[in-house]
Amino acid sequence: MTSSEQTAGSEKRPHLHRRTLLAGVAGSLGVAAALPATAAQASPAKAAPARRYPANWPEPEPYGLADTRQDLWPREDNSFVLPLEQRPRDKGRGTVWMRDTYVNCFVVDGRPVYVATGTTRVPGLEAAGPWNDGIFVWVAPSLRGPWRLADTTGIRPGAEKGKVWSPEFVGENRPGRTVVAPWQEYWYDDRFGKRGQAWAPEVHYFRGRWYIVACMGDHSRKVGSFLLVSEGGVEGPYRLIEGNYEKPFGESFIGGPDFIEPGAYHHIDGSIYTEGDDAWLVLHNNLYAKFRPDMEDISPTSGLPVFRQRPYSPEPYLEGAYVFKYGGKYYLLQAAWNRTSLNADGSTRYAYDPAGAGRVQYQYDTVVAVSDTFEGPYSERWTAGVGVGHNNFFTDHHGRLWATFFRNPNFGYWSDPSRVADAAVPGVVRLEWTGPRGNRLYVQRRNRGRAISG
Repeated sequence: MTSSEQTAGSEKRPHLHRRTLLAGVAGSLGVAAALPATAAQASPAKAAPARRYPANWPEPEPYGLADTRQDLWPREDNSFVLPLEQRPRDKGRGTVWMRDTYVNCFVVDGRPVYVATGTTRVPGLEAAGPWNDGIFVWVAPSLRGPWRLADTTGIRPGAEKGKVWSPEFVGENRPGRTVVAPWQEYWYDDRFGKRGQAWAPEVHYFRGRWYIVACMGDHSRKVGSFLLVSEGGVEGPYRLIEGNYEKPFGESFIGGPDFIEPGAYHHIDGSIYTEGDDAWLVLHNNLYAKFRPDMEDISPTSGLPVFRQRPYSPEPYLEGAYVFKYGGKYYLLQAAWNRTSLNADGSTRYAYDPAGAGRVQYQYDTVVAVSDTFEGPYSERWTAGVGVGHNNFFTDHHGRLWATFFRNPNFGYWSDPSRVADAAVPGVVRLEWTGPRGNRLYVQRRNRGRAISG
């Protein structure tokens, strides 16, 4: 979510890499589907035939131009909107209103479990601000569903089903157990009225415990990322980790809209990357930090290291940083506005330029770079998907690659009145890999001869 608006997974199956989740809870969720036999269970392995991979596309020159080809758009032949269980607030629209869509698949006791979450809004508001009512989670046995809200009724019988955390849960605070910190509580002013919201949540499972990393948005007392840990299953109950009692992760700095109070803005769009027994926090747009072994804070808590990247010149505002490992390589995803302007000959220029006079927001894209190591150095970036910005990559239980998308309704192509009804959706789109030599991930391009399925 923008601050001004708003492998074949892993090499270690069944720990489908990045955003690890859901170990040991499939029975309680009632989500079960048979997995295909593994190589160890099947007949003796035969030598795999040589495989042909799609080619990398030449990148537009100079570095920083955007690729806008229709091949890189989510289309009917490569994508669909998830049929998430609707809440009463969703009935009129017919689809859950969602930004920053997050979806993943994890193998639990030999069975696949799918999880979805994202930024949602309250009835009566057009966006997830100046306040929303927290974080909802959905679960399913397959990508096609059925998608059900996480069953939170045993924790809060009178609350809306599927809501796993909210500033309104402040009354659950107890000595030694903080659910909502003071800086996360709702507050009020004359300009906006009720203020405070949770943005861009992600659900993770690591070393036998459930975590949610999310961000308090621009209208909060302090803006930035935090981590929750569950004392039960994916449905909770969740509490705040110790490192976020006083503030979000990292140090404050000047940023965001002019209505954010001085000293309140921290690094947003928190994400988690896990590998083996280690976990890292990833913050927009170039910071990371390793979590302490007890996962109650990061180390160091300030002066965070930066990814080694190849920035554009000039570098625009980027966000939604996310690391995904596939084929032994690390992929660093970031969301960038593709802005249009005019070339000297009058033709249209599409580029990841900073905001400026004559530059109009067109599509909210995902740009990706690849590295041999988590820290980098990362390659030059390429356009992996048009209009799919602020997302995540994941593999389904068949090993197929997917990305999420939501279609940004605030500006650009999807804000047009003729299209805005199809924006802010929980969408997924197939990806393709260009192999161990090309080492690129793209939205599945046209004429690949493959039909999508869940």
